[in-house]
Amino acid sequence: MATTTQNAITLKGSAAIVKEYLKYGINSILFQRGIYPPEKFDSVQKYGLTILMSTDEKIVEFLEKVLGQVEEWLARNEVEKISLVITMVHTKEVLERWDFKVHSEPTATGGGPVIDPSTAVSSKELKKIQAEIRDVMRQIAATVSYLPLLEYLCTFDVLIHTVKNCDLPEKWNETDEVQIQNAQTVQLKSFSTGLQKVETIVNYRMTD
Repeated sequence: MATTTQNAITLKGSAAIVKEYLKYGINSILFQRGIYPPEKFDSVQKYGLTILMSTDEKIVEFLEKVLGQVEEWLARNEVEKISLVITMVHTKEVLERWDFKVHSEPTATGGGPVIDPSTAVSSKELKKIQAEIRDVMRQIAATVSYLPLLEYLCTFDVLIHTVKNCDLPEKWNETDEVQIQNAQTVQLKSFSTGLQKVETIVNYRMTD
């Protein structure tokens, strides 16, 4: 007898998909925006695209640590937004902020009550999710055509906006929202795992 394998993405599985997108998305932004020299990146194939990934050990280690924690919080639906902040090295002025907003998508069955998020599953095909992510990644690569050139030496940081009363790891500090003077905002496409929807938005400083 032929059997049908039903897709079943749990909240933990959804968190892993979102973490993976953030890893490739952030690396792509660091390359596209010229934060580090091109020779510090290697190309990999992902989502049917060629994506440039940093080979700098410190950056790889930093992102692995931060995104590992993000994944833990995502698996408990405790993340509201992840922000990639690009600042000028000398003045600390914020030039760009890439926001990845996470919305929980509660699942209901047969018009009944909403399922407990920790036990909810999504039947959305992984292939379809990855196709949506591919569209977002293409938009990230295309932003260089309209974002202002970053003419100064820049660095980056990752801020995680969680729900209140979230347990912070040691050596992690609370921080305020980062604002950009004279900001322009562009909303990119979103993708959904069926349990979590991620919107990608870039805020950048308008040049004089």
